[in-house]
This record gives sequence, C-alpha cells and structure tokens, in this order.
Amino acid sequence: MKHNLLLALSLLSFASYSQEYADADNASTVNDTVKNKKGEILNEVLITTNKPKKPIEAARSGIKVMDLPQSVQIIGNDIISQQQAIRLSEVVKNLNGVYVGSARGGAQESFFSRGYDMGANNMFKNGFRFSSGSMPEVSSLEKVEFLKGSAALLYGNVAPGGILNMVTKTPQFTKGGEISMQMGSNSFYKPSIDIYGPLNKYIAFRFTGSYENSESFRDIVKNERYYINPSFLFKVSDKTQIVLQGDYLSYDWTPDFGTGIIGKQIVDLPRNKYLGALWSYGKTTQTSVSALVNHNFNDNWKLNFNTSFQNYNRTSKGTERVSIDTTIPNYKDGDYIRPLGQNQNFEQIIGEQLSLQGIFYTGKVKHQIFTGVDFENSFTQAYTYAFDEKMVKDAKGKYIVNAYDRVNIYDLIYDNQRMDIPNANATKLVNTDSNRFGVYAQDLISITEQFKVLAGLRWSWQETQATTTDYTKKPTTITEGQKLTDQAFSPKVGLVYQPTKNTSLFASYANSFTPNTGTTVDLQPIKPSIIDQYEAGIKQDFLKGLLSTNVTVYQITNSNLAQTAEFKADGTPNTDTNVKVLSGETKSKGVEVDITARPVEGLNIIAGYSYNDMRYTKTSGLNGSFIEGDRLVRTPANTANLSFFYTLQDGFLKGVSVGAIGNYIGKRTGGWNNQVVIDPTTGVQTINDREIPLEAYTTVDISAGYTWRKISILCKLSNITNELNYTVHENYSVNPIAPRQVMTSLRYKF
Repeated sequence: MKHNLLLALSLLSFASYSQEYADADNASTVNDTVKNKKGEILNEVLITTNKPKKPIEAARSGIKVMDLPQSVQIIGNDIISQQQAIRLSEVVKNLNGVYVGSARGGAQESFFSRGYDMGANNMFKNGFRFSSGSMPEVSSLEKVEFLKGSAALLYGNVAPGGILNMVTKTPQFTKGGEISMQMGSNSFYKPSIDIYGPLNKYIAFRFTGSYENSESFRDIVKNERYYINPSFLFKVSDKTQIVLQGDYLSYDWTPDFGTGIIGKQIVDLPRNKYLGALWSYGKTTQTSVSALVNHNFNDNWKLNFNTSFQNYNRTSKGTERVSIDTTIPNYKDGDYIRPLGQNQNFEQIIGEQLSLQGIFYTGKVKHQIFTGVDFENSFTQAYTYAFDEKMVKDAKGKYIVNAYDRVNIYDLIYDNQRMDIPNANATKLVNTDSNRFGVYAQDLISITEQFKVLAGLRWSWQETQATTTDYTKKPTTITEGQKLTDQAFSPKVGLVYQPTKNTSLFASYANSFTPNTGTTVDLQPIKPSIIDQYEAGIKQDFLKGLLSTNVTVYQITNSNLAQTAEFKADGTPNTDTNVKVLSGETKSKGVEVDITARPVEGLNIIAGYSYNDMRYTKTSGLNGSFIEGDRLVRTPANTANLSFFYTLQDGFLKGVSVGAIGNYIGKRTGGWNNQVVIDPTTGVQTINDREIPLEAYTTVDISAGYTWRKISILCKLSNITNELNYTVHENYSVNPIAPRQVMTSLRYKF
C-alpha cells in the first residue's frame, strides 16, 4: 500500500527511510531521507511483503487487515516482475485457492474460488467492475488484491468466493521509470515502458505502455497487443487530490478451442495441433477512463468520489470446437465436423461511487465507519449469426447448419485445407440494459483494544431488461423482454479478538444474492437466490512480522437454488424448464492455509493450501435436474502453491537473484454436471453422463537473474517437467496448458 514504507523498515531494521512521494490516502507530501547502516544516502529502497498490515484498496473502508474478519492476499509488483508474468493466470498462481477454470477459445481466462466462478461480477480494476471478456494487461499493475469470502456489502451482486482487484501504477512526485524487453519461446517479444515524475509541484504523471507480438506453442495461433495506461495526479490542496487515468488495450488473437473429445475422453493429439480453420481471427478492444477524488477533512474523516467509464468490444470469426461426425455410414475414428461461429459482443459500463470514512468515539469505544452509495449501468449487445452457404450434408442428405467441413483430426494437414471465408448474416441482436444501485453502511466497533465487532448492511437494487431484434422476420421485429427487478439486503457481522498485536481470531457471517432467470408457477419473476456464508480463522504474525500465517474455515450455502418446478399452478406436471422454484441447494465448505515469510532480507516466500468441497446437496430429482451429492464441475478439491524469490544483498554475488514457483491443481471434472433423464413414456430414470474427468497436475517454474546498478536481466524456465493437462470450459473449449518454455527480461531503470 501507499504507506508501506514505514512498515518495511520495522521489518528489516535496516535503514531510516524514505523518499518524497504523493500519499494517496492522506493527500499530503512526505519528505524523507533514505540511509543505510553506514549513513550513506540510498537512491531507492525496494520494499516487498505479501502480508499487508495497512488497509487494502479492495476493502474500501480503510480497515487494517488484522482487523478484517476475513482473509486477504496481495501480490505486489516486485513478485509480478520477478515472476515475469505475462497473463493474469500466472499472477494467480500465487493466490491460494484461486485457479483457472478455462481459457474459453483463447479469448479470455475464467477464474474460480471456493467453488464459484468469479466471472465478470467478481473481477475489478482500481475498484470498478471489470469486463472479464479479455486477457487483461499485467505490465501496468502495481499489485493484485484478493479479498476472500463475501464482498456483497461493499460491491453488491458478487459471487461469494471472493473478489480480485487489479491496481494499476499511479503517478509520483519523484522522477523515475524503466524500459524493458521480454523475449521468449515461440517468437515472443514485448517491449515495455514505465515513466513517472512531476510536471510541477502540483501535478504528477505516469505513463506505462507495451507492445506484444508472439506465436504460440499451438500451431497457427498468434497474438498481437497494444496497450497504454496514462495517468495524472493533481494535488489540489494539502487535503484534496484527483487522479485521472486512461486505459486502452487492443488485442488481436487466434480463436483456439483446443482439441477434441470422444465421449468423455480427451483426444490424444500432439499438444501443438491446431484444429481450427487457418483464417480464423478475433479482435478485442477495451478502453476505460476513470477519475478518483479524495478529500481529507482531517485525520479522521475522508470523502471519496470515484467515477469510471469502460468500453469493451470483441469480434471473432472462424471454426469452433470440433464435434464427432456420426451422421455418415462409413464413420471412422477421427471423423469430425468443424462448425462455424461468428460473434460480436459489446459492453459499456458506467460506474459511480461516493463514500465517507470516519473515526469517532462514544466514550472509550472507537467507531470506524464506512458508508456510501454506488451506481452502475451496464449496456451489452450480443449478435447471433447464420452462415449463407450450405456445405456439409448428413447421411440423409440434409445440410448440417453452420458446418464448415468434415475432416479427420488425425490426418488433418495444414497445407491442403480450404481457405474460403463464408459470409454470415446477423439473425438476432440482444441488447441488455442493467442498472444497479446500492446504499451501505458498516462500523468497526473497537469495544476494547482486543475485542472488535464489524457490523454492516447493504441494500441493493438491480433492474435488467433485454430487447431482442429478429432480423429473420420481414419486417424486422423488435421485442422488449420483461423488466426484471431484484432487490435484497446484504448484512454482514464479524467478531475479531486480538489477544496480542500479532494474533487475530475472527468469525463472520454474511450473505449475498444472485439474480435468477425464469418465472414462478404463477408466472411472476422469480426472486433472487440468497446465499449464506460463515467464516472463521486466525491470523498470526511471528518474528515481528517476518513470518505470517492465516488459517480459515468456511461454509457457503445457497439454500434457495432455482430449480425446475415439479408442478404447474394448476397441479399438473410441469415440463417447462423456464418455470422454476427456489427449492434446491448447493454447499461449499473448506479450509485455507496461507503462509508468507521474509526470514532474511531479499527473500520472499509464499505458500498456501486450499481444500474445497462444493456439491449439490438438495435437488428436485425431476427430469433435467442435477444429481444430489454431485461435485460441481471445474472445482478441484485440493489446490496448493509454493514460491520463493531471493536476491543476494551483498558480497561477491550481490545482485544475483533466484526463484521458483510451484502450483498444484487437484482432480476435477470438466464439461457439464450430470443430469437426471426420465423417459416420458416409460418413466424409466437414467443419468445423462456429461462430466469429463481431469487428472491432477503440478507445474514448476524456475528463474535466475542479475542486477548491476540500473541494468537487470532475468531468465525463466516454466513448466520444467513439461506437464500436460487441460482447462475445460463445459465441453467446447478443451485447451492444453503451455509446455516447457523460456522467457528472458532485460530492464533498464532511470
């Protein structure tokens, strides 16, 4: 955080510090001096720790981490740089209990935590909801914050597994920066720049930018990215500051749905084999502009106003995941159809946040309050396309809709593939307009120095309406969908007991809500599902904070899971899956162990283990329902991570650095969860077996580097054992993980 300079020297006992910097929390300028043990002035002090003692931005309220009745992890820029991370999925390897669930055709990565898909609602950038339909840039990140558990009080409609907040680098009133070049396997190269400094004593700036061009371990697949992130800090007064920031990403990519599936078995093909049409293409652009205004009335009261505009557009065209062709009499193993797909998705998000932080006393009882309102408008467009040409016939001579060709994936040769690009016409456009509004208040009540209570309540209102334009009808028809309005209260209460300054025991209860689609048996909009979450744990610092541990146990229950209703309103059997009742249940429970250590100067260690068990615990048993007791797909029971990065501080090898990171993902299933199938004629019940078993795997990356004055070089060998495994999104994107690869970074600081 922005105050961590003071913290670091208490940990290292190595210098009286620091530098002149703009303090975003107190809107003041602090003049400090950096000296080492010999009294020599130092140009820079690098402070690294994964265990935050000060407030984190994702918590919004200014509460210190030890006072929060939930778990927190932060991965700082130093770890991101030493790891040479290119994608957010690499940074996430350091976050215990967070894992990549799928790669979705190479367009985006999906993350899961505590059994829940984090999706678009749980991904944030600088405190604003972030459209997760792209691969976010990490070169501009100062840190990645992960607030585990429920965040509904602060952010409204979010899944209960936790939120991930990406924080970009901010302007400073000291001159500095760096230029770098990353080069690696598969013709990868990426020049980057980061410069910052004052324009005058009232205005500071920062500019980060990068260009990336690469091929892939997958044949044919290519990427090209342009990214810029300019920002300005205006010191209006000693009490008021404004940060303006822009963010632009242009990303050209090759759609890649991975390999094929035969039944529940992933096809044994070379990891590099690309099965899509050679002309397939995709393009993503993402732009955001934000303004953050901080005003300190005094040391105890602060007012924040934040506003953000985000624009996201993604288009793609090509062949999608291959499907087995059993329509021809002479079918043989490896015969697949390549279906065509064209997509165009647009999203515009406008967010406003107004909040007040304050500290006051009632007698000897301290109150740290946080209250505010927020509003968000999201407008999305999604097109559906149909292709003109009829190209592939089945055994009966009928054309298969949107099929490009019939191939044998074992004999597929790149040289003799067809290269014509069929024309597609838009058949349908769905515009969805969503508005969210929330008002909240919470109070951290310090009854004594040891015993504290966090209590808060949020009221959320959400309205969504979809309008469908059907281009296949003449004249074109426009149909306005039903306006769906949901509202819910989200309470949270937590108890914190701190017998010493280095120990914190906590327990909390919170709930959140998830909107549902469909209607009740009375044809009224079905209410949202209310999810209850219980959490307890202990945070412990050892050796004056050089070793920190956190152990958490939790249970998350959705006892109002929407399911297909058994009967209609008149008592007759219901076969309409859109008619639902809140009668199902899922339960996620588990334990997480986090360890961070800095036993000696220059050494960072991060370790974690997570166990999660998420299952359907109550289902209707009707046709199409899920199986009671079945574990949810893409939720491994066990995950673990271990990493260390060490830089020698003195001696002949001063400046030499070494590091390693290991990541374990346990057994899980891909595809869809199994369903009950009941024959309407005989009533015989069977199981629609749709789950794809995936084995556990471990990847290990190692790195080594050297820093001499302002120049540094760092080399990394990733997946050193060349482990092969897959991410599976449902069953249409089965993507192998990257093999053994090399990456080298050269940096110059100025």
